Amino acid sequence: MTELPEPEAGPGQVVVRVRAVCVQPADIAATTGEIPLGPVMPPFLPGWDIAGEVASVGPGAAEFRVGDRVVGMIPWFQTRGAPGGYAELIAADAGWLVPLPDGVDFVSASTLPLNAQTAQQGLALIALDMLPPGSPILVTGASGGVGGFVVQLAAQGGYRVLAQAGDGDEEWVRSLGAHEIISRSADLAKVGPVPAVFDSVPVGLAAAAAVKDRGVVVATRPTPDIVPARGIRQDLQLIRLDRDLLADLVGQLAAGGLRTRVADTMPLTEAADAHRRVLAGGLRGKIVLTAG
Repeated sequence: MTELPEPEAGPGQVVVRVRAVCVQPADIAATTGEIPLGPVMPPFLPGWDIAGEVASVGPGAAEFRVGDRVVGMIPWFQTRGAPGGYAELIAADAGWLVPLPDGVDFVSASTLPLNAQTAQQGLALIALDMLPPGSPILVTGASGGVGGFVVQLAAQGGYRVLAQAGDGDEEWVRSLGAHEIISRSADLAKVGPVPAVFDSVPVGLAAAAAVKDRGVVVATRPTPDIVPARGIRQDLQLIRLDRDLLADLVGQLAAGGLRTRVADTMPLTEAADAHRRVLAGGLRGKIVLTAG
């Protein structure tokens, strides 16, 4: 833990008093150097998803006022830890943030930006194939952060969702709208063929085995190339900040149209232990670090 000077809001920025920051696998990847564009040398701050209150407003950020509740995503692929979310106060670009309705708590809100935007943007890639209503989509990692939102958004979009979930998570995933639950140990080659797979784990070739010829696979990290002869379209979903989309997703969360799951909350001072727990696996939901 380090004491840093309090940040000041520059042009187009606000200072956010962070109340909750979600621990993401991407945070752990940053600490081990396993991230796109190469490692970031320490010291740096991990953390993508934050929720909190506006503490001060810089010039050109008049849409926010001191005391406003906000949630947002720090585009860590650009900031590379300067700033990151693991701090009590952060100078954030106003464009990273959207208002947080009073009915949504900071902890739940902090689990949404990275995961739900990834889910919706990946489904948009699948939609390029113009699948007719009722088409089946296989979702791997359906009980995880991204996968859980994929299940909900795909079901709401009219797809028939085949959801692969771990033991003990079947009822949770079914409650999200999945039409069929598939065991994590199942041979996915025997599940299909389906026209599309959202490989949120990702499991790579094992998921591709379920796709029919000229189908589509969307993965959240690079995976081995699929045999081109089958005519499968293979897309990599890398997150991009879309403020309008984020505002829409937050609205759905506030209205009860989206659900999220928190395994535990821990003080910001225990971030290292939180990372160890995520690495150990077995969590049902996200760990969220709290401050203030």
